[in-house]
Amino acid sequence: MINRVVLVGRLTRDPELRTTGSGISVATFTLAVDRQYTNAQGERGADFISCVIWRKSAENFCNFTSKGSLVGIDGRIQTRSYDNKDGQRVYVTEVVVDNFALLESRKDREARGQNGGFAPTDNGNFGNPNTNNPQNMGTSNQNNPVGNQPDSMQDPFAGSGDTIDISDDDLPF
Repeated sequence: MINRVVLVGRLTRDPELRTTGSGISVATFTLAVDRQYTNAQGERGADFISCVIWRKSAENFCNFTSKGSLVGIDGRIQTRSYDNKDGQRVYVTEVVVDNFALLESRKDREARGQNGGFAPTDNGNFGNPNTNNPQNMGTSNQNNPVGNQPDSMQDPFAGSGDTIDISDDDLPF
């Protein structure tokens, strides 16, 4: 059997960190994930997915994310039920997060926080945080002399003054 979930979306509110009676940290949050299609009015819908994360990962997640943060999560779907205080059976479906990734830079996250939840786009305008633009995946190309390559793709030896001499005999293929 396979039960794997991989999601990319934005937090709808700050994650809520609690501690169980036995001292285990647990955080809950809701992830807004854009749908791939638009409706007749040209609006893109979103799904709001309940998630839970446990232990040290929950503490780290709460320390580094806030409302509007763009995150990727990997986990599994879990269903459970309980009786509420009125005696009614309540069913819950949620994603139990195993791993997460922060998909925006600290600079973009802080800029979004200072601008009412809106993150700057590459052209200096401020866009809706629920718009997942693959061209703006947390990297800024404004100070990049190489053009549209992200900072991690720049030549690490540029400006060192040393030349690198590689012959065909040095290559493994």
